[in-house]
Amino acid sequence: MSLKNKLHVLKEKYKSTKYAPAFNALHTFLYLPNETTHGGTHVKAADDLKRTMNTVIMAMIPCLIFGMFNAGYQHNLAVGEIQAVSSGFFSSEFWTLANFAIGFWKILPLVIVSYGVGLGIEFLFAIIKKHEVEEGYLVTGMLVPLIVPIDIPLWMLAVAVAFGVVIGKEVFGGTGMNILNPALTIRAFLFFAYPTWMSGDKVWVESAVERTNEIAAGANLDAISGETILGSLAQGKEFAFSVSDMFLGFIPGSVGETSTLLILLGGLFLIFTKIGSWRIMLSSALGAIVMGLIFNQVVDAGIIAEGSKFYGLMNTPFWHHLLIGGFAFGTVFMATDPVTASQTNKGKWIYGFLIGFISILIRVFNPAYPEGVMLAILLMNVFAPTIDHYVVQGNVKKRMKRLKAKVA
Repeated sequence: MSLKNKLHVLKEKYKSTKYAPAFNALHTFLYLPNETTHGGTHVKAADDLKRTMNTVIMAMIPCLIFGMFNAGYQHNLAVGEIQAVSSGFFSSEFWTLANFAIGFWKILPLVIVSYGVGLGIEFLFAIIKKHEVEEGYLVTGMLVPLIVPIDIPLWMLAVAVAFGVVIGKEVFGGTGMNILNPALTIRAFLFFAYPTWMSGDKVWVESAVERTNEIAAGANLDAISGETILGSLAQGKEFAFSVSDMFLGFIPGSVGETSTLLILLGGLFLIFTKIGSWRIMLSSALGAIVMGLIFNQVVDAGIIAEGSKFYGLMNTPFWHHLLIGGFAFGTVFMATDPVTASQTNKGKWIYGFLIGFISILIRVFNPAYPEGVMLAILLMNVFAPTIDHYVVQGNVKKRMKRLKAKVA
């Protein structure tokens, strides 16, 4: 008897028990359901919620793999074991087994905890509420390890995931009913509950070797902390990364946010599969560019003097804002969440533009946290229904006017 048939037999055996939803979830995750609809006309399509979630995960996998290599690369670069990449994206200094091994063993626990805790809660709620397990957390479970600091303690991540799934989604009714992006709810919880672990001026670089006297006076260190690009700019410092480094991703940062190239390819894949909204992505970029241009003009006009508190990020070329920090990742994979984003076409333009505009605004004026895309997306998640309401009401009024004109 094949595994599929064995699972089907067990499914029939336990279908009347309280654990049936959890078993059905495992069964349908491995195989297509062996049930068919009866009677009436049904619309048949190749896409369902599980396939949609898996498609988004496929778009993020390159960012995850690159992040593992980059974590090891940043470690080895910091301890002086390798030289900085010099031959483009396929540089031999970057794509090494040593780099991947370091990143893999540090990032894998984040993925395991994210999925273990999140799916465990999903199964628990399915059993208690006696409904099928929803697939919405498949994407959230992958997003979380890509947007948190690599050195976040696992117990903190577990607490945050539990908060995000229960308070951010289940209390609203589960997948499709939440008003806030669950992954960003988890990150917001970490930011406000454990701010010292989420500050924008620190980034983890793995170090399992004894540092030399030149670096750390012979001390045995478990980690090296250094500033990200945004942390440096917020403090008015220069950074030593080229535009190509920022675009390709050879820079410090959270696991999934560094490579704008791979994020862009992932965005194109989501647009091609009609899962991600190109209107939101494009309008977010336009909003960031407009805000960046305004700040550049303020600096050029001499309103902000060099060396002042906000000068570093204000003076950053407007298009650099698209390459640094988590802006690109947030725009492509989180702002486009079909549940929490605006639903109308005009609303998507407004929603996306305000996300980009507010992201750069917060990035510049919040020295304690020089990354605003998380807060901007969460804020616009709250206002998305209001935007759609006024867009719909505007269309209704226009049609009423046209109708009255025809009647007259």
